[in-house]
Amino acid sequence: MADNKIIAIIGATGAQGGGLVQAILADKGEFTARAITRNVTSDKAKALADQGVEVVQADLDDTASVTKALEGAHGAFFVTNFWEHFSPEKEKQHVRNMAKAAKAAGIQHAIWSSLEDTRDHLPIDNDRMPTLMEHYNVPHFDAKGETDGYFAEEGVPATVLHTSFYWDNFIYFGLGPRRGEDGTLVLALPMDDKRLPGIAAKDIGKVALGIFKQGASTIGTKIAVAGEHLTGAQMATQMGEALGETVNYFPVPHDMFRGFDFPGAEDMGNMFQFKVEFEEQFVGARDIEKARALNPDLQSFKQWLDENKANIPLEQPAGA
Repeated sequence: MADNKIIAIIGATGAQGGGLVQAILADKGEFTARAITRNVTSDKAKALADQGVEVVQADLDDTASVTKALEGAHGAFFVTNFWEHFSPEKEKQHVRNMAKAAKAAGIQHAIWSSLEDTRDHLPIDNDRMPTLMEHYNVPHFDAKGETDGYFAEEGVPATVLHTSFYWDNFIYFGLGPRRGEDGTLVLALPMDDKRLPGIAAKDIGKVALGIFKQGASTIGTKIAVAGEHLTGAQMATQMGEALGETVNYFPVPHDMFRGFDFPGAEDMGNMFQFKVEFEEQFVGARDIEKARALNPDLQSFKQWLDENKANIPLEQPAGA
């Protein structure tokens, strides 16, 4: 283990980074995980330390702390959390700071977990969806996509990884089925009759490990992954089979979703509208077989449901 290549993982206590930590631990191969987190005393950070993972503190607002945390690492996995601050400008600065730190630390292979810049498909002067924060269609997509070249600009060998909707959002993000007044479960998603690329969050970490294993061959490329492409109606049917009761699908109108009373509703409403209106491009970019080649354990939605159905909350308040 002492001679293994260190992979430093930003966001190691989160969904994607945590998935990569666990993938490296389970693999017992050529890499060792170093968990980088803002709060090394959190329960999740302590749990990683208890598993024998090196846990190091860094703050994305402080480039020097990130550089120090990366020192001695062969590779690094970078991710940001827009939902902590809802600021695309802050998110872009965090990516710039990570790219500079990676360069200073001599990282030989970086993975940047990103998403599309929707403005490449739909200029913000369009009248199809509201422009948000003056400059964006989907702030949490567009800011990431805008930064895809930052690592290359700094001279850091990098692979850009485009992810998909986490099925885990049905557990943690209030997007799961809700029980109506008549007692029937309803899955309400603003996806019309279009396919939604989805993936188990932990599978993103396994895909990232597969990219690191492929090494230099993926540097300078963009890889987009999903576990399955399913319509809302198909997901509702499979949920019903897993839960043992009928789940009906309701395609929420995008304007209605944008009006929901929770932080980020407008952003997410625009996101779903983009996925509906540009289904062929968004789905077409996400190659399930490529994801499976990188992660042979890639889960289907049914497999994910079998593992997680008991964790899906069914009694959620409106607007959760």
